[in-house]
Amino acid sequence: MVTNPRSQGVARSSGRLGGRVSPRDHELAGAGVEQDFARPGADQDSARSGSHEDFARLGATRRLNEPRPALVEAGVDATPLRVNRRGVALVREEWRVVDRWWTDEPISRRYFDLVLESGENVVVFRDEERESWFTQRA
Repeated sequence: MVTNPRSQGVARSSGRLGGRVSPRDHELAGAGVEQDFARPGADQDSARSGSHEDFARLGATRRLNEPRPALVEAGVDATPLRVNRRGVALVREEWRVVDRWWTDEPISRRYFDLVLESGENVVVFRDEERESWFTQRA
């Protein structure tokens, strides 16, 4: 709920839109009105400021399916033999992605869709630019 800024001088949000900043909130901020944003389920006394750091701390800016660093032992042909200390039973598919070669941050990756000895499916890739291995959910 947004209160009348003239009556109390403060606009408050009580978990509205999951704690996200709305266009109306930006208008109020531009008018010099202080804002407090509460976490869902939090009372108004524990409301926090709506800075980017606060939203990051609440997990609002986390990317979905973000690659995670992986420990990969590869063979001579760079095919993974072990991923995070677990043996590879089968390489189901392999492909390359080369993109943004015209920018300052090109992408050059070699992907592998694997089945581990435990039966788990995992997708790993070698980032050729960083010379590092990463896992991604299948």
